[in-house]
Amino acid sequence: MPGSIKDRVAIVGMGCTKFGEHWDKSGNDLVVEAAYEAFEDAGIEVKDIQAAWVGQVQSGITGRCLSEPLRLQYIPVTRVENACATGSEALRNAAYGVAAGIYDVVLALGFEKLKDSGWSGLGGAGSGSHGVTPLSTAPGNFAMLATRYFARYELSPQEGKEMIGKISVKSHYNGSLNPKAHFQTPITLEQVLNAPMIAWPLGLFDCCGVSDGAAAAILTRADMAKSFRPDPVYIKALAICTGPAEGAYRTEYDYTHVEETYRAGQMAYAEAGVTNPRQEISMAEVHDCFSITEAVTMEDLQFSPRAQVRADIDAGTFELGGQLPVQPDGGLKCFGHPIGASGLRMIYEMYKQLQGKAGPRQIKDPKLGLTHNLGGNPPGCVISCNIVGL
Repeated sequence: MPGSIKDRVAIVGMGCTKFGEHWDKSGNDLVVEAAYEAFEDAGIEVKDIQAAWVGQVQSGITGRCLSEPLRLQYIPVTRVENACATGSEALRNAAYGVAAGIYDVVLALGFEKLKDSGWSGLGGAGSGSHGVTPLSTAPGNFAMLATRYFARYELSPQEGKEMIGKISVKSHYNGSLNPKAHFQTPITLEQVLNAPMIAWPLGLFDCCGVSDGAAAAILTRADMAKSFRPDPVYIKALAICTGPAEGAYRTEYDYTHVEETYRAGQMAYAEAGVTNPRQEISMAEVHDCFSITEAVTMEDLQFSPRAQVRADIDAGTFELGGQLPVQPDGGLKCFGHPIGASGLRMIYEMYKQLQGKAGPRQIKDPKLGLTHNLGGNPPGCVISCNIVGL
């Protein structure tokens, strides 16, 4: 399609730190670790990078937060920020720099150092356009998504809690297979249901954690990709969708879907040539900041019909051995959410899976992988939806 990124840019190297509480490492340490794993994976050196994009929210300023730790020698470095889609935004900008024919080899890197920053949870942010945003918390906003979903589709409190609880159990099992995850211990449904309450019905195990981490990608032109490695991964679609954030002010908003996710999915599917997402997407990493977010996202991305995600969860559709595995690496639930890094961490998992290098969590014969980030709250947010494949 005209203007499409599809198959014009390839990922030829990636790196990802272990996510967790890195009290003994600085943000610079994480940047260097992720970048040098990517350099080695691509078979290049720092001097081969022609331009770079760094995504981070509150751990540095300007492009120097990348150029200083990597000692980049006077090349263009751009810092980007787009809430929880920041890592994906770095990837998107880097990819378009290559697709435009300006650069041949570029770096996209996202990082965040949160655990010893003084923040508890994610930092707050205003709308930037007016001063009448209702006071709320992230757990509170997504709890409303859950309670409204339960009410609209006539789930009892117990049925609803079990539905979202099974999502957390699935993700923790996947995370137990991943040495780079922050949390690597399987949990039971009983543990989820009996956990301390954060914002009803979201308990402790329905919420993702706070972590430090970094992830990086080396991008090049598709026609050059196999000169770097025999198994490059190609970008099929890069969609960013930001709405007018009217949901909090209009009674029409139903609080059982996220309009930006639906529309970003439609944009990505059109660019990638996907007509039946449930059948054509092999696997996905979605923004499971809370367990209910994953459930609603399954319907917004058309992996499940409206009101039917519970049946798919019960059937094991999104488990590692299911029809469409979701969070094969453990998701935000097991990695936590160092904001600038999460989008690229998701791409890292798709990259490894497509190359058949995911170890005990390897999915059988994947062809297309989708990643999804949600920055903000259900009534108004920024969404990224990316598709990569062979």
